[in-house]
Amino acid sequence: MAIKFITTFLILVFYIIPAICLVLPSYSGRQGEWHFLHANIGITAMHMQLLRNNKVIMFDRTDFGPSNLSLSGGRCRFDPYDTALQTDCTAHSILYDIGADTFRPLMVQTDTWCSSAAVLPDGTFVQTGGFNDGDHVIRTFSPCVDDNCDWVEFPNYLSERRWYATNQILPDGRIIIVGGRRQFNYEFYPRNSKESSSSLRAYELRFLIETKDNDENNLYPFLHLLPDGNLFIFANTRSISLDYNQNRVVKEFPPIPGGDPRNYPSSGSSVMLPINENKANIEVEIMICGGAPQGAFSQAMQGSFMHASSSCGRLKVTDENPNWVMEEMPMARVMGDMLLLPTGDIIIINGAELGTAGWDNAKEPVTRPVIYGPYEQLNRRFAIMSPSSKTPNVPFYSSVGHRWAHFSGWQQPSTVLQLHRRRIPNGPQLGGLCSALLIVRVHANTAENSVRQ
Repeated sequence: MAIKFITTFLILVFYIIPAICLVLPSYSGRQGEWHFLHANIGITAMHMQLLRNNKVIMFDRTDFGPSNLSLSGGRCRFDPYDTALQTDCTAHSILYDIGADTFRPLMVQTDTWCSSAAVLPDGTFVQTGGFNDGDHVIRTFSPCVDDNCDWVEFPNYLSERRWYATNQILPDGRIIIVGGRRQFNYEFYPRNSKESSSSLRAYELRFLIETKDNDENNLYPFLHLLPDGNLFIFANTRSISLDYNQNRVVKEFPPIPGGDPRNYPSSGSSVMLPINENKANIEVEIMICGGAPQGAFSQAMQGSFMHASSSCGRLKVTDENPNWVMEEMPMARVMGDMLLLPTGDIIIINGAELGTAGWDNAKEPVTRPVIYGPYEQLNRRFAIMSPSSKTPNVPFYSSVGHRWAHFSGWQQPSTVLQLHRRRIPNGPQLGGLCSALLIVRVHANTAENSVRQ
């Protein structure tokens, strides 16, 4: 079996921190390394997505005052509904060119705070909802070879307000948009051609009503498209398989043990483990890690920060009678990110040990990434990586995207990890919010087949 050398890149955006170079410990015979790219990119990257042309689009909410990056060509954003600035000549979005290590401002018109997104088969980035005047908006960005592309917005396209919803690309090229705050339904983009703007359609999903608790721990539900075409949806502690074409729950799975909510604001993370297509009967397994106890969000709002969850659960959804198999991470983690590596392993990175998601609702950042080998022996699956030599006051709120990209002359997987801003006690006070940009490489020797036997 041929062996090839693969490097995974993680791009991280930190809020106003000094340049720090970190060295990760040996993993599978290779060391990872961190590189500082930019001390200030002008905006805070609340959201980001790697595009098919090796560029990364980043954007922030628009209702928090000016950024530290002006729009080009003397342009200004005029928005009478903005709660901070009705006339704003600063950018709240950028396009970062990985190969050239440069960025340029983009113009987003409406508020993208806690919105959601997916990428169409042609590479078009579709971004949905947000807050205030952005909660019914569809925004698209189509990658281009020159510098002429920018955001295109479609006001009032969505049938319902989408704030803290989740998107998933479907086999027919549509995007399903599920949930959001006080939205117990789903809809599609593009909508059915027979539906006019006066007859928009959202489909009720009672599962989202049933999983709402006092802290609304069913926001940003986890979605995974299953090989049979149905949609796996996890919210709070429960999960289902949904036939979205017939608006029918095909199956409900057992609740994850322990009772800890796993979705925003008790934010854990989820991943579908690599699928071995060489098996006669394809097995599909979902893994969910981290979260926070019941009531943790309410407690954090009162200044009391509960310990996050350290448990992970694996559920083989293709079993006739599936049950969760639980494991313990080396440390507790809320607001972590789980990313598939080319080896079939998973890196668990980011987050906090205390509290929940939300503004200043967490403490004790987790600076030690973890590698999880899903096919290793039970007591050998977690490997702890080194922390930074200096602990930056990093933000906790995160989002993830990934794709294959040509990077530094190699054809390699490039994984993008973004961290949202957080207030820095006694930190520098600037006129706007900004981020520093770093990149980390995690090296590993890997076989051509991604599933380790």
